[in-house]
Formats: sequence, C-alpha cells, structure tokens
Amino acid sequence: MKLTQKDFAAKAPGAARTAGIFFFCGQDEAGASAAAQALIGMLPEAGERVEMAGAQLRADPALLGDEARSNSLFGDTRHIYARVTGDEAHDALKLLTETGDMGAGEACPVVVVATSATDKSRTAKLLEKRKDAVVAMFYPPNLESVTDQVRAMGDAAGVTLSGPLAQRIARAAALDVRLAQSEVTKLALYLDAAPQAPRQASAEDLDAIGASSEEDGFMPLVNAVLSGEQAKLAGELKRMREVSLNPVGLLLAFERRAAQLAKIAARLGPRQNLDELNRGEKASLGIFFKEERDIRTQLAYWRGARLDRLTTRLVELHRELLANSQAAELLLSQALAGMARRGRR
Repeated sequence: MKLTQKDFAAKAPGAARTAGIFFFCGQDEAGASAAAQALIGMLPEAGERVEMAGAQLRADPALLGDEARSNSLFGDTRHIYARVTGDEAHDALKLLTETGDMGAGEACPVVVVATSATDKSRTAKLLEKRKDAVVAMFYPPNLESVTDQVRAMGDAAGVTLSGPLAQRIARAAALDVRLAQSEVTKLALYLDAAPQAPRQASAEDLDAIGASSEEDGFMPLVNAVLSGEQAKLAGELKRMREVSLNPVGLLLAFERRAAQLAKIAARLGPRQNLDELNRGEKASLGIFFKEERDIRTQLAYWRGARLDRLTTRLVELHRELLANSQAAELLLSQALAGMARRGRR
C-alpha cells in the first residue's frame, strides 16, 4: 500500500490494524517523522519501543528479524522504530519479509523512517505491493498545508486556533510539524484545554509560551550544554532524538551562541559585568530578558582561551558532521555531553 500526506490521515488507522511494516520516506523528513509517531499511536498494541539505527541494520540484516520475532523481557508487546538513511534498511527488510513468507513466525510492527529516500527507492519498491506493508511518501510542505495541520492538531488537543494564529505557529516552526506539535501541546497545557473542554487560543497566549522561531526549539539544549546543566542534558538529548532536531541546524545554533558570547565579552572587557550595560546595549548584543540568566552563567565560564577552544571545537565538529552524516546525531550527542561536563566546572 502507498500513502501520501494527502490521504495518510484517512487511511492510516486502517493500515495500522492490517499491516506490520511501515516505511516513511520523502523530502519532508519532519512530516514523515511526525506521521510515524502518529501511526505508532494507532497501533492496536504498540507496547515497548525498540529503537534501531540504519548502521546496525546495514551491518547485520538478520538483526531486524531476530528482534521483531523475539519476546519482550517482561512478556509485553513491542514495536521496532528505526531511523535510517536511504536504503540502509533494504536488506534487513528483504530478509524479514522473505523469512516471514516462509513461515518464520509472527513479527512485531516495524516502523522505518528513511531520510534521503523516496517512493522510487529500492526499499519502497520492495514493500509497496505487499498487503502487509505501507510505503508513506511525504513531499515538501507548503505554508497552507502545514497551517491546516496545525489547526487539526489544535482541534485534537482542545485548542481552537484561528487561521492567522495557526499560520503564525507554522511559520515559527519553519513548516516543521514536529515543532508545531510541540507548540500546540504547550498551548493546551497553558490553557488547561482538552478535547472535552476546548479553549480559544489568542496571540497573547502564544506570546506567553511560544517559540518565536525555529531557533527557540534548539535553545533549551544549547543552554543546558553551555551552562553545564547536566541534570537537564539527558532529557534534552532525548527530545533531540524524539523530534529529530537537525544535527547541523542545532550545531549552527551553538555556533551562533558562541559568537554572541565572544561579542559580549569584547564589549564588556575584563570586568565581565552585564549590569554595566543598559537595556538598549543589551538588545544590540541580543541579550533579552528570558535569556539573560543563561548568558550570565555561560559568560562566567566560556571566556578567553576557553571560549576560543569552544569555537575551534564547534568548527571541527561541523566538519565531522558534514563528513559523516549517517552518524551525525551520535557524534553530536557525544560532543555535547563533553561540553556540558566542561561547562559545569
């Protein structure tokens, strides 16, 4: 079965009941990832999640079948969620389907999100004609379609959104439906809204809780790392994986904060006292009220030679991510953990 974002909402519930393999692909990685999460919620018994990486499946194609047909440690149901690049999962899925057709036994649901893959890929061609598989292709979104999705998210959460407000959320999320969903969820909590008790959202409500741009989706992790807040780091790294924050985009946010710290340090001189700056001077340096505490903490450590080393390391890490895109998330997570330990000292 083949689906696109146009018919996914209508056909996905039925597919979740009848199929066991789900391959999400297309240029809209955010849309594909969000749809995969939505489909997992539609599975009759999703149970425990087992996460697998494309590199694992490429290195050991039999691993997928072994995991899919093994029992949970506690006897509960389970599903497998794999994030891969291109056709990394092809051989593993081919082996899974072939052994299944030969009577190897029932497998748990397998959900694959493939970046840099389309419905013309080898993996999609392998699955698209199977009755037990779904290939979902997501094309690049436009503002109108994401705005409609944001309003639907609001309806599901009990938040009534006007067209302009939904469009504002879509724009602020850079048409990334995962970030948009995060904003709608926060709005629902802020308004104490629920499907049974809907609330009308206003621009003032969004100002109170919302991210003004996609950059704000990165900043909680940037601040946790550079402020040395190791207690928050695990949760933020988990969020990075769950919403599939772009590793290079996230690293650029770190580079911008490092450049900002260098600019502030140059303006302050050796005394490093933010209180000497008036409101206009702070604004010209990008120091706004909600970020001032974090910037103070970061300036206390990242200055002089340490800030120079941080800048150099970020540049090196940028090259590493571009050279090894398949392992970018793992490389970035390891590097950020090291930075957080240093920022705590």
